[in-house]
Amino acid sequence: MGGDMESEKPADDMQTNGPTDLYSAISHADTRANEPEKIRLWREEQKNILAKKDEEADELELDWKESAKKEITDWYARQAEQLVKAKASNRAAEEAFIEKRDEVTPGQEWERIAGHCDFNPKNNKNLKDITRFRSILLHLKQSGVQPSK
Repeated sequence: MGGDMESEKPADDMQTNGPTDLYSAISHADTRANEPEKIRLWREEQKNILAKKDEEADELELDWKESAKKEITDWYARQAEQLVKAKASNRAAEEAFIEKRDEVTPGQEWERIAGHCDFNPKNNKNLKDITRFRSILLHLKQSGVQPSK
């Protein structure tokens, strides 16, 4: 009859053959109590060494974070400074271009047109062939034709 009771137990109860958590805790405490003095001292020393290394790593991480924050703020400051310089340069170039564009000096029309064209075929990196355009402009300039406005 006793054998019948064991066969009626649920499957979960049958699978707990190993030590329970309580048993492993007691076993662990026993091995610590029976541990030689040198090993105990070594464990404590290792624990202290690891704690020091953790503290050093934390300090180093904080230093890196601080230096990273400083570098980021410096980078943003440089970017803002470059932006201000670029804006000022662009404004000056725009004003000079507009002044030169709107300048009307009699007899200077062809020079203004030639200033917008690159007549050096070696430096031209355009995809289209503009040699005919260049030759027509030079022919008109040499023939004395006045450009229309």
